[in-house]
This record gives sequence, structure tokens and C-alpha cells, in this order.
Amino acid sequence: EMLASLEPLDIINQHLIPALDIVGKGFETKKLFLPQLLMSAEAAKVSFELLKEHMIKTGTKGESKGTVVLATVKGDIHDIGKNIVKVLLENYDFNVIDLGKDVPPEVVVEACKKDHVELVGLSALMTTTVPAMKATIELLRKECPWAKACVGGAVMTQEYADSIGADFYGKDAMDTVKYAQRLFGVN
Repeated sequence: EMLASLEPLDIINQHLIPALDIVGKGFETKKLFLPQLLMSAEAAKVSFELLKEHMIKTGTKGESKGTVVLATVKGDIHDIGKNIVKVLLENYDFNVIDLGKDVPPEVVVEACKKDHVELVGLSALMTTTVPAMKATIELLRKECPWAKACVGGAVMTQEYADSIGADFYGKDAMDTVKYAQRLFGVN
């Protein structure tokens, strides 16, 4: 119904992301629990798919501005943040290779090598999976030195991102889009 009066990006920025923030804060303060968090993530996922279909149908997608590999790191099965980044990147005309969740470092590196991708986005929600993020960045440095690594997720901070060798820390999805635009020299 919102698509009748709002642009897809406005729905994402003014409704979906704020709603997910409310759910995330509720989970952190123990007012909401894992079942509510998972239900919210599923609802958001469906919403993002509908918005993506709408953008394809209405031709709001333009020529690709670059390719980005996205993955939730090995051991982490939470992908709502990655999915938000994916929808925004696609809305800004980036080609996204989404490797999914619980992705081993070798799979990320192979995808990066295959298409000589210049930007890899890694997501981690749990502190226990940040070592997998670090291992992925180390393997990227070794085998794909041309690629930049952008990291984000609930547990990430600028300090943490610096300590694991990331090129960029995206505090939110839009931050990541802006970094991609700078990296690929587009606006």
C-alpha cells in the first residue's frame, strides 16, 4: 500500500529500518526475545523482496555502477543487516553477488577472484563470529589484494573494524552505499 504514495527508498529509510531499530533495541533491553527478532527479520525480508520486485518492474534500476560481494561470515546465520545493505546497493544500481549466510572465507575469496570484484562486504551479528570476519579479510589480503573489505553488523565498531584490518566500517546500510559510491567514483 505504501508504494502507492512513497518511493521504495523512502519506505526503507523511513519505515523498515526504523522498525528494525526498534526491534533491535527491544531485544537488547530484553523487552523482546529471539522469536520476535526472527519474526521481524522474516517480515522485513519479505518487504525487501517486494520492494526489489517493484523497482525491477518500474524500471528504477539503471546501469550497473559496480559489483559488490556480500556475505554473512562463517558461523553466523543472521542476515537481516546484509539483506538491508543488499537492497540499498541494488537500489543505487550496484550489482550484488549475495553469498548468503555462514559463508567460509574461501567461498568469499573465490567469488571475489571469479569476477575480480573490488568491494567485499562482510557482516557479523555475534561477537563469536568476528574471528571468522578477520580470517576472511586476511585471506582476501593474501589472494585478492585489489579488493577492499567493508564490515558491519551489530557487534562491529570502528575500533573493532580497524583491529581486524577492514578498509571501511559501515555503521549502517546507507554508510556502506556511500562508501561504495566513493570507491567506484559514482554518485
